[in-house]
Amino acid sequence: MDDAVIRAMHKWPDVPDVYGWLRLDRRGNWRIRTESPDRDPVYGPVKNVAFREFIARNYAADDRGRWFFQNGPQRVFVRLAYAPFVFRIDGGTVSDQCGEQVDGIKGAWLDEEGSLLLGAPGRFGLLDDRDLAAVADQAEAGELALGSSRIRVGRLAGEDVEGRFGFVRDPRS
Repeated sequence: MDDAVIRAMHKWPDVPDVYGWLRLDRRGNWRIRTESPDRDPVYGPVKNVAFREFIARNYAADDRGRWFFQNGPQRVFVRLAYAPFVFRIDGGTVSDQCGEQVDGIKGAWLDEEGSLLLGAPGRFGLLDDRDLAAVADQAEAGELALGSSRIRVGRLAGEDVEGRFGFVRDPRS
């Protein structure tokens, strides 16, 4: 986390948490609520590059598996469209929506809708659908080649993902 964020947390320790204002979509885009709380929520993309980078640097999970963005002293919990990370593949290198390279992919699973999920130490995420076509045949065959690694691909029901990997898609409190 940014040093300024850590200082703000110590200076103002009792700022209330925020729920329902930030989302992570299935393509790794941060989306912020644009309508007032008394209406059906509408989420627009976070377009400001510096703000997206700030969110990414200050993105973490609590001990209950609820992912959040630490905005100074305030914790803004994130509604996840599917998983806490969205991965992209570029030339055999895997990175997440925060721009971090993901090393050591240890597991891969296909759900009933054909979504490909990847697991690495400390990270679990969904492969961005724009990269799925490049690996779909491998995944269906049961083995995924990423760089020099070969990963066995299992099956997993989408409804079981949260419980198996210990995160909360829609934190409420």
